[in-house]
Amino acid sequence: MDNTLRKQILTFFALLPTVFSALSGSLSVKSPDGMIEYYWSDDDGHLCFEAFKSGKQAIVKSPVNFILDGRNVTDDCSVISSSTYSINETYPTRGLHTSAVNNANGVRMKLSTDVEVDARAYNDGVAFRIISAGDRSRKRVPDEATEFNIPAGSHVWYHDMYNHYEGEHRKCDISEIKEGEWVAPPVTVRLPDGNGYLCISESGLRDYPGMSLQSNGKRGLVTRLGHAQPVSYPFAHDYSLDEAKRLSVAASIAGEIKTPWRCVVIASDLNALVNTDLISNLSPAPDKRLFPEGVNTEWIKPGRSVWCWLDGGERTVEGMKEFSRLAGELGYEYNTVDAFWYRWTDEQIKELVDYSAGYGVRIWLWRHGRDLRAPAKRKELFDRCSRLGIAGIKLDAFSHESKEFVDMYQACLREAAEHKLMLNIHGSNKPTGEVRTWPNEMSREGVQGLEYGKHQFSWAKHNVTLPFTRYVAGHGDYTPVIFGERRLDTSWCHQVATAIVFNSSVIFFGAHPQSIIDNPAADLFKSIPAVWDETIVLPGSEIGEVAAYARRSGDDWYLAILNGEEARTMPVSLSFLSDDEWYEAQVYRDRPGDGASMKKEKLFCRKNDSLTARLRAGGGYVVKFNVAGNKGNK
Repeated sequence: MDNTLRKQILTFFALLPTVFSALSGSLSVKSPDGMIEYYWSDDDGHLCFEAFKSGKQAIVKSPVNFILDGRNVTDDCSVISSSTYSINETYPTRGLHTSAVNNANGVRMKLSTDVEVDARAYNDGVAFRIISAGDRSRKRVPDEATEFNIPAGSHVWYHDMYNHYEGEHRKCDISEIKEGEWVAPPVTVRLPDGNGYLCISESGLRDYPGMSLQSNGKRGLVTRLGHAQPVSYPFAHDYSLDEAKRLSVAASIAGEIKTPWRCVVIASDLNALVNTDLISNLSPAPDKRLFPEGVNTEWIKPGRSVWCWLDGGERTVEGMKEFSRLAGELGYEYNTVDAFWYRWTDEQIKELVDYSAGYGVRIWLWRHGRDLRAPAKRKELFDRCSRLGIAGIKLDAFSHESKEFVDMYQACLREAAEHKLMLNIHGSNKPTGEVRTWPNEMSREGVQGLEYGKHQFSWAKHNVTLPFTRYVAGHGDYTPVIFGERRLDTSWCHQVATAIVFNSSVIFFGAHPQSIIDNPAADLFKSIPAVWDETIVLPGSEIGEVAAYARRSGDDWYLAILNGEEARTMPVSLSFLSDDEWYEAQVYRDRPGDGASMKKEKLFCRKNDSLTARLRAGGGYVVKFNVAGNKGNK
């Protein structure tokens, strides 16, 4: 048999799970492992989808609503043809682990209204996007109102759009979210009867407005685009009235219109939810001309940074020299200089850059986003930073995701990459797979972090919710760790654990570097990496209650537990450790009567041992495991 024909036959049988059923009037695509079924139908002339995992419903039948120039092209339509495909690749990634597996079955459906739907089923979720061909001479206006209908009895963790993407998550039954209430993705859902978890978001956002969600009051979350989102009051000062009006107008797009992927992570447990690569898998691969080795491109360097904004420090050239010296003492790679550098000359900046280099430290600079809206202004800044040896730029106060602002995100990332500059984007929307497409994005905010300070708020509850909500979408610059009053209801040990649990390829520490050096956990802080080879969410973790992580860097393991608002005792199996190895464990635990202190102890352990974490309300527990060698039955 001809080899080409053999391959075609094998491909056909591999895709047999993706079939069109004339009897049911539906089209289905199954995940490679066969556990997830993704159904599409044009019942009554309206395109709908639903999803099941292990035979249990994850998404109830939901209508797709894609509006083009005022016409809903997914209504009064039918599927006139379809074709199947499969994807199976691996690529290097960064943050939770070092390699991502992109394995899916897909189907492309041609509708009678002359648009195409591309749908995929992965082992950890489903996704679709809509494509409408067009030529560059004509602009068209897209809009969406697709629903994600959630099974009855599900619980949801979400926040509204009041603080853009920097809200406080609350938990409720899906039926309790009122009609018209905003829901900022990613939104995490716990399905009833122990059927697992969902996380709804988007991926591959470019040349298009960002997506938020709004409740229909009937257990459905409805897609809304950037022009429909409110300009949140806390950020309203960043916009003139005319500009706010302009951002509320739907975007017109020339040529082909391709929506971002509307994706749903479907996970059996919290470990699978946290370790999903669905959002990065759906995002485009990086441009090889800019990133020849992807996330491992030579000039892209994960690391740790000191920062003077939250916890004091002299805001002068000399003050920042001292911060660089302290960063060097900690072994940290970076020092982030905030807005006060605006007053400095090139000579002063270069003086700091050269001084810092003597301690192995490079410089990041903060810049307000309004200064970069004009291409000429971006070029001027990027040229200057490149010339002066700056490592990266922290861009702030975008605070919108209209197409205009999404285009600006993309332009900043591309032009920064052309200058070999890393970026940290603040006042931003949620991540949508930038870690893959733009490896020079080392972090982005889109999270309520320690900058919010001393308001009436439980950091403890917030911090044990974030790992399973916002951080499912990707890296986040929480600016972790503070030892003073700003930590509110959390202990020192809790603060230390946030630096291990929260994912950011450059960790921008909130605490003054001297306070880190003076802390009992100073040696631990010096060793904490910014990226990990492996991440495991441990049994006993519960959203909003407790987050327990085991993370590996090389041969070393770190155990970090964040506790919420209630004290608890938590047994921890050490089964994640390697076989036949003894480990020296340095344990950091809270002192029962004082959250502003911690106790250190050393012990030896191995894989078949367990530890007991006694956690105060708002407390934490951290252990670093170093291989002590194969010592038999020591």
